[in-house]
Amino acid sequence: MKTPLYVLIFCVVAVASEFSEGDDTKAALPDLALQPPCVLTDFGPDHVKSSRGAQGVPAIERSAQGRLWAAWYAGRSQRGVESSSSYCVLATSGDNGQSWSEKLVIQPRRLVHTYDPCLWIDPQRRLWFFWAQSAGVQDGRMGVWAMVTTDADSKTPNWSQPRRIANGVMLNKPTVLKNGDWLLPVGLWRDNTNVPNVKFDAEELAQPEVDRSGRRMCQSAPGPPESAENKHTPRAYTIEMLTHDLGEERGSNVYRSTDQGKSFEHIGQVRIPGTRVDEHMIVERGDGSLWMLLRNTGGIARSVSTDGGRTWSDGSLYLQGRMFRNKRFFIRRLNSGALLMVRNNSPDGKRSHMTAFVSDDDGATWKGGLLLDERESSYPDGIQAEDGTLFIIYDHQRYTLNRAGKRGVGSVVMATFREADIRAARAVTDQARLRSVITQIQDTDDTSGAPGK
Repeated sequence: MKTPLYVLIFCVVAVASEFSEGDDTKAALPDLALQPPCVLTDFGPDHVKSSRGAQGVPAIERSAQGRLWAAWYAGRSQRGVESSSSYCVLATSGDNGQSWSEKLVIQPRRLVHTYDPCLWIDPQRRLWFFWAQSAGVQDGRMGVWAMVTTDADSKTPNWSQPRRIANGVMLNKPTVLKNGDWLLPVGLWRDNTNVPNVKFDAEELAQPEVDRSGRRMCQSAPGPPESAENKHTPRAYTIEMLTHDLGEERGSNVYRSTDQGKSFEHIGQVRIPGTRVDEHMIVERGDGSLWMLLRNTGGIARSVSTDGGRTWSDGSLYLQGRMFRNKRFFIRRLNSGALLMVRNNSPDGKRSHMTAFVSDDDGATWKGGLLLDERESSYPDGIQAEDGTLFIIYDHQRYTLNRAGKRGVGSVVMATFREADIRAARAVTDQARLRSVITQIQDTDDTSGAPGK
């Protein structure tokens, strides 16, 4: 079968030459994680769904006219998406989620991967596509990247060039304050003993930047297969060149934009012990204070700011115990003014029983409890349409063969419902539809879309 050519929307070539001709060749090597990735619209052999062993950690958004967008990251490893070779996928649906088509892939340079995508419609109705970029699994610095389009209603919008915003990872959507400021929750992992985590052997460090067919994976135009005659030598990086320690910058950071995304500045930080992977979110409360919730090894932690995010309280555990600890959750303000929280609700602490709750008192108490999926499930994200319909996305068995030898399906799933369904703790509206599959690697009998029960 003829291998399709990669068609690139754009790919910024960061340096004119990777290697100098002097004695100190390593000094001329570019910092790979800081180089813009390629955006591929025609998937090569390393990116088609049949080549994937895992996919998950999804994001979702909806345009003003109802086009749905979803993103997740994927890779060849069967055990999970956390690998040094993962890439981000963007897909869209023009029929309210009944069918989806994958539109592009974010492919970084060799030894670098992209992960933790975030989709967000800003107040100007522009669609932002954020992702993280790191050498190895985690290089200690990471980096938030973004591109934006003004035509989120189009099936094939034009995107801006990839742009690096900050060190760290931003998995959750920005918050727009009443005064118009944008706050970005950017985490730079602090208490995690696995950061940095860059493990390449000598052969990997010196490998050419090609795919399975021998074509270069990230270049400005299609090129010939790699050969001994056209390889640059030497190519080798070292682990030390790829790892970083940013010291006091590590923490649950807050970035602000006061000019609708033209520029961003670091304004605050929260450092709560036991926070290994932040994944924090910010809500503006009725009294004007900011409420940050973040993932913690003891549960869901919290901190409060009364000066627009510049300074924060020391923080404490908000919801503690094995049901809450060390899991991603999703929280947002609904059109009604109530707060929505979607999280795992399994008493034994497993990542299962994805459930939606609402609060009428800014998180002091929670009501309802609509069970979206009792199966293994994790990493919820969501949006609400102007008519009140809620769209929640999450992954189910993001692996196809985990470390324990369990086989999985590698699926990304969507639930559609309304606030009334949450309050009733059961599906009472016609819009309720649970466990609708967006993408799946392996077939199984129990993941077809099913109406709410």
